[in-house]
Amino acid sequence: MIRFEQVGKVYPDGTTAVDDLSFEVREGELVTLVGPSGCGKTTTMMMVNRLIEPTSGRILVDGEDIAGVDPVKLRRRTGYVIQQVGLFPHRTVLDNTATVPALTGWKRARARERAAELLDLVGLDPGIYGPRYPAQLSGGQRQRVGVARALAADPPVLLMDEPFGAVDPVVRERLQDEFLGLQATVGKTVLLVTHDIEEAVRMGDRMAVYGEGRIEQFDTPAAVLGTPATPYVARFVGADRGLKRLSVTAIEPEDLWAPPVARLDEPAGSAAARLGAAGARWAVVLNGAGELHGWVSVEALREAGEPATVGEPARRMDAWVPVGAPLKQAFSEMLQYDAGWVAVLDGARFLGVLTPAKLHEALRRSVDADAQGVPREEVAFDSVADA
Repeated sequence: MIRFEQVGKVYPDGTTAVDDLSFEVREGELVTLVGPSGCGKTTTMMMVNRLIEPTSGRILVDGEDIAGVDPVKLRRRTGYVIQQVGLFPHRTVLDNTATVPALTGWKRARARERAAELLDLVGLDPGIYGPRYPAQLSGGQRQRVGVARALAADPPVLLMDEPFGAVDPVVRERLQDEFLGLQATVGKTVLLVTHDIEEAVRMGDRMAVYGEGRIEQFDTPAAVLGTPATPYVARFVGADRGLKRLSVTAIEPEDLWAPPVARLDEPAGSAAARLGAAGARWAVVLNGAGELHGWVSVEALREAGEPATVGEPARRMDAWVPVGAPLKQAFSEMLQYDAGWVAVLDGARFLGVLTPAKLHEALRRSVDADAQGVPREEVAFDSVADA
């Protein structure tokens, strides 16, 4: 969708902002540009809508060289979100959101109807917030309006320059979540500029790590964190990149351990004898449909005895995550509930448990898979421990 071909930008005083950039952003992909201040990431983004003109190379959007496109028309079909939002203070939220459709010739009623749809999509009731003015909104609400305005004319490309940088960390994380959910619905091709490595990792399908006017590595967040291409990238992503990688490594079924299982309606004494003979100290409790009910210790089963069933001494299991969730979420659950393992579910169906040892294995397998260029299931190594 967006392709840079040997693009450079040199200012009249000889300053090189970007040098020989060549990369491609696929349709529907969210790519984050990350790096320190002055590295050229914002210049890169602003060349896509010709707010800055390149001095060499070509930029193509949907196969068309943008050098031959009228800049005004180009900008009206490109969504643009900036850190300070840039809402018109004298216009209502609804009219702010309808700005671009109105400029492109939409009738006022249609433009306002579209604006109301977009406000609702970003979680702002148009009946409540539409008549308000920007000064009457919180920072997070203004940021949502900025996103809605950028989407109002249904642009194929969305450019975002530090879009969540002006709000506090709690609101910022919530806005990131909301935008990722929105992106899953609208599927825009997005370039997002940030100086925050955590945001780049969390938001991007792929990420470009900038040095001085050049891209040092362009890959998935997991690959950048697991196998930095240069010493510069390793320093930039930080010594704690292993911890950061937990947030972009999904839990897969092969990562799990199959623990002892007891059925909800099984006699407690029989279950205690069976589990004890196998050397188990506890078991996951499932119902007849294979859904998680909780867990139970063998000691509790023995104390319950007959005619009690397993369900009577069973305890609720609060530490659980869905399959496909990031390892970071599983680790957080372990810490929050002081649990030695977390249950992993597919819907309500129990798949297995993730222990600290298995979590470590999953992380190692993911890193090694990227380094070897093979699927995770093909990576073999000696386990640090057996669950």
